Amino acid sequence: MAEIIQRDGTWAFDGSTVRITPGLHRSVPLFRQTYGEIAVPLEAVSGIAIEPERKRARLRLRLREGADPLLQATGGRLPDAADPYRLAVDVDRTGVAEYVAEEIRRALLLDRIPKEPAKAYLLPGPPVPVSVRSSDGTVSFDGTRVRIDWADTSERVKRATGPRIIGLGDLVRVEWLPNSGHEDGFLRFVTRETVFSKLPPEKDPYALDLWGSSRRDLLTALVATAVIARLPHPSTRAAGNHEADAHGSRPAPAVPPAADHHDVLLRRLRELGALYRDGVLTDEEFALTKAAVLRGF
Repeated sequence: MAEIIQRDGTWAFDGSTVRITPGLHRSVPLFRQTYGEIAVPLEAVSGIAIEPERKRARLRLRLREGADPLLQATGGRLPDAADPYRLAVDVDRTGVAEYVAEEIRRALLLDRIPKEPAKAYLLPGPPVPVSVRSSDGTVSFDGTRVRIDWADTSERVKRATGPRIIGLGDLVRVEWLPNSGHEDGFLRFVTRETVFSKLPPEKDPYALDLWGSSRRDLLTALVATAVIARLPHPSTRAAGNHEADAHGSRPAPAVPPAADHHDVLLRRLRELGALYRDGVLTDEEFALTKAAVLRGF
């Protein structure tokens, strides 16, 4: 067993699994504490490195592309401190960190772990059900459906539509961008009907606008990860494209045809008109949202 224990967390390697446990110190980001312990199978690892810093070092685990739904959902946009695959190491413990890293490298060589992209997720992501309260509302996922309940501070056009429930089979993809503290982020659920939508996150009833506490809003990545872990793996889409190329044609995209797209936009315009006539939307709100929908034509 190769193990390193730091205030930032504990990494233990038993020859087949790297077990990452976040530290309990208040300096450890809320996201890592909430995500909890992660068991990384050796076949999901592509490498490990020790990165020197001014007063300490950082142990960094690299995973194979497509192996982890968390990395797929966040796309490298997690802040460094919230990244569970980085461990801050005190200067006097760098020798231990080097030992752990060398044990993992040796195991990768002995087991001949490939470095090419994985064809299936090798980590499960967070368990469901999972629910997160953000600045724009509460988003929940039970394994089959996403539910969004809007906050009192959400835009009126969102609150007027009521809770949004999205079946897993209706989803095309999930888009996530963190709230940096300087710029708003968002969590958007793109469905077959909204794939052409040009609405900004603050107006989109299928998106959470992340503008409040960046520490709290970062937890929406938990929901994004849990959903992505249950959507078709990216390699299945790549395989479909490759097969189509071999036959000299491209596959039809997983989006509605143009005629259906126009029907969706017309339906949305009618819904906005009804909300305006009922006095739910002001003149300015109706004009701005209508203009955003029309840009989709």
